[in-house]
Amino acid sequence: MVKHIVLFKFKKTGDIALVKATMREFKSALEALKDKIPFLRFIEVGVNENPKEDFDMCLVTEFDSMEDLANYAVHPDHVAATQIIKDIKEGRACVDYTF
Repeated sequence: MVKHIVLFKFKKTGDIALVKATMREFKSALEALKDKIPFLRFIEVGVNENPKEDFDMCLVTEFDSMEDLANYAVHPDHVAATQIIKDIKEGRACVDYTF
């Protein structure tokens, strides 16, 4: 099994209400992937509740193989979800490992 963990950092300037609404839309779109991508074994999306920390959102997913993870990365529904945050994303960190 492969675990794919992504941390997202979003802009803290501009229209904060729009940033928060976009974050909610992104979270919903990511969670909906479970019903759209059959090889996505697990998904969890969390919004950081501690304002002292650097990242705003966490995505945890699990796949049977690195090949499935690679297919997820280019899956049209995943790509569409990532486009939701293109205007507010400030940073991203990722780790993938087998377990």
